[in-house]
Amino acid sequence: MPSPTILLIDDNDDVREMLAHALRAAQYTVVEAADGLKGVEYARSHSVDLVVTDLVMPVQEGMETIVILRKERPTLPIIAISGGVTNSGLYLDIAGKIGARRILPKPFAPRTLIALVAEVLAADKPASP
Repeated sequence: MPSPTILLIDDNDDVREMLAHALRAAQYTVVEAADGLKGVEYARSHSVDLVVTDLVMPVQEGMETIVILRKERPTLPIIAISGGVTNSGLYLDIAGKIGARRILPKPFAPRTLIALVAEVLAADKPASP
């Protein structure tokens, strides 16, 4: 069985690369996007099992990304991450209300994200007959 594919959207190259490395080490397939527009374009043409998106980004921010993905792929689980900016707690609360399955304030340890990804994917797994 192939490993789940995680679409990781974050405009901060260092953060995105560090999280991608940690997720790959946890045996996930990771696809990276530097903004929401690129992330949505990828999700439209490829199969992904979960999206992790930052909220504050140029080009297309995370709230718009969540709204678009919710509309186009209503069952696709999304984890919203944000921090280090004014009102990031408010952004995370709103992200949860508009469709993010889980929210995670930055900074966080990579193992925290890995545990959250595993939890969300396990909750989405259909029960065996």
